[in-house]
Amino acid sequence: MENVDVKNEVTDKYSLRGRVFSRIRDDILAGVYKKGDSIIESKVSREYGVSRTPVREALRQLELEELVDIIPNKGAVVRGINAEDILDIYMIRSLVEGLAARKCAESMNENLLEHFDEIIMLSEFHLHKENMEQIYRLDNRFHELMYEASGSRIFRHLLTDFHHYAQRVRKEALTSFKRAEASIHEHKTIVEAFRNKDGALAEALTNEHVQNTIKNVLDKGLADQLKE
Repeated sequence: MENVDVKNEVTDKYSLRGRVFSRIRDDILAGVYKKGDSIIESKVSREYGVSRTPVREALRQLELEELVDIIPNKGAVVRGINAEDILDIYMIRSLVEGLAARKCAESMNENLLEHFDEIIMLSEFHLHKENMEQIYRLDNRFHELMYEASGSRIFRHLLTDFHHYAQRVRKEALTSFKRAEASIHEHKTIVEAFRNKDGALAEALTNEHVQNTIKNVLDKGLADQLKE
């Protein structure tokens, strides 16, 4: 693991805790830490190059999110997320992200459309090169831009967390050329609805897009991998 970038000794402890929290959470969601693994404060402290205090605070926050259990004399034990969690996340996302897309369409402007078009263009380029890592990153950016463009702080925070929690299966899903190609096409149809400021169509297409992702996850048995 890479050291957390700590600029100096007077770094605000809350932002430091936030960086430590984000890094540990990323490692849990990416499967670096497996279900049942113990996360030892002193070990993480040395690896990240920080004191034990922000690590302890981050682990308490992760316990509140039910990603770890803090057990006396044992430390933090990883719970992670399971298949049922992933399916619940996608079902909620299909509804909430559709609403965000509607708001996005209604407030669309040329500057935002240029950004969406650029993401589509780069996605098609990397699909042709079969560069799936870049497609995954661009897929992230497409959805993040939608959340930002919705203008809703609530939608942005909620959907960003959901998107993040499902990253492991999302990344696996987009390694399939067929699904990546279909996903990019679905993004294009959503952008056209944005271009026409058709909120109802943007909502319907986004809902369908997320539902298609759920189907792909189920068909490939990706959610079941979280049981391992």
